[in-house]
Amino acid sequence: MDKLKKVLSGNDDDNTDREGIMAEGSALIALPHGLVIFATFYTIGNVLSLASTCFLMGPINQLKKMFAPTRLIATLLMLLFMALTLMAAIWWKKSVLAVIFCLLQFLALVWYSISYIPYARTAIKNAFSACMG
Repeated sequence: MDKLKKVLSGNDDDNTDREGIMAEGSALIALPHGLVIFATFYTIGNVLSLASTCFLMGPINQLKKMFAPTRLIATLLMLLFMALTLMAAIWWKKSVLAVIFCLLQFLALVWYSISYIPYARTAIKNAFSACMG
């Protein structure tokens, strides 16, 4: 409990480990192919997160839900941007394009994820349209 209080108050002395890890991650991007490495690991992380839900729901049930008509487009876009990210990073060696595909992958994954929340897409569409006009 004392450790939790220290962390929440910002008086945690063990921050040096986390700061070191963040510094190493930032330094990795400064390498010649750092953005390519980032895009590759980012995509692998997203694939693993999808695989972890297979563990929870079962692979057949997961695939049925992924390719249900309500989230078919989101699933296809998510998988497309994952593939394009890896192709841009590994085969085409275009780091800027890989990062753009990472951003699109993130947006597609968010849209896919909120498809599991009832009426969330409608609420986001309405909020976005209210902001725009």
